[in-house]
Parts: sequence; C-alpha cells; structure tokens
Amino acid sequence: MTTAPFRRIVTGHDAQGNAIIQEDGPPPRVQRIGGEIGPMFYEVWNTRGTPAPIDRNSGEPAEAGIVLAPPKGGTRIRVLDIPPEDERLSQLTPEEAKAHFAEVGAGAASSHSANSRHAMMHRTETIDYGIVLDGELVLIVDEGETVVRQGDIVIQRGTNHGWANRSGRNCRIAFILIDGQFEDGL
Repeated sequence: MTTAPFRRIVTGHDAQGNAIIQEDGPPPRVQRIGGEIGPMFYEVWNTRGTPAPIDRNSGEPAEAGIVLAPPKGGTRIRVLDIPPEDERLSQLTPEEAKAHFAEVGAGAASSHSANSRHAMMHRTETIDYGIVLDGELVLIVDEGETVVRQGDIVIQRGTNHGWANRSGRNCRIAFILIDGQFEDGL
C-alpha cells in the first residue's frame, strides 16, 4: 500500500502572544495494525479534556503507542489508510480479530463472532466523525451497509460496525473521535 504523505501543522503562541507555526511535519506516530492485511494508523493529535486547555506552546499530550479510543473526556484525530480486503480477512477467527483490536488497547471492542457481518466488527463508546479523503469503503452495521466515497462524512454514534474495502484500491479516511457515554441501556 503506497500513499502520499501528509503534514501535521500545529500552531501555538510565542512569548508575546503572537500566533506561530509551532510544528510542521509528518505525524510523529505511524503504525500498521493487524499485520500486512491491516490498516496504517497515522496519529495526528489528542486532547485530554473538554474544554481543552490552550496554552502558549505545549505539544500533544504524550501517549505510548497507538490507542483506538480517545482519552477519557478527550478527543483524537487520526488518519487511516485501509488496504483492499483479501480472503485472509474473512478467515480471521474471533480470537484473531480480538488480538488485532488488542494491539490498540481495545480487545473488548471487537464483536466478531460466528454470526458477524464482517471480521472487524467493533463498538466503542465514542462519537466518531469519519471523512473519506480518497477512495471508498463499505460501512457495515448490524442491519445494513452503505458505500461511502471521497467527500462523504459518517457520524458513528457508538454503534457496532465494520469497514470493508471492496474497491480494489487503498482508501484514506480521517477520523475525529470524541469520548462518549452510553445512555438508555445501550
């Protein structure tokens, strides 16, 4: 999977309070999850609370590795490059799918079972805004699916879902994840 790099540009303030470009370069944390059939994660930024503190020039709050969900009370933005699926993905056992999610600290999010509509079905207690930047994916939920294409925006509201790349080419999608809380017995 070859994709064009992108820049992460972070602004801040100098000692006099003037706006400055604090950082300009590639995202500092990039990792393929799930082996050669898995997506490439580009971690762009996270916040630790809302409202997020805005100071002069601190950096992104430190994290070890890649974590699926945003910090409690916080947010996360990431970009994923999702390769086209092949038969290996459909052959994953529920234990193997859970192990892939465990790589990002979310083994319990995996909902793959013998009756799953997709091997990477999962659910998180978050609101996720997914914006397709290039290519297309199929959003699969318990009762249906739809193709999302470049420019489409998905608002994922804590639902069980999976992403299938049936297009034959890479898909790049940006996600903004916001910590959430289930209500009404969900």
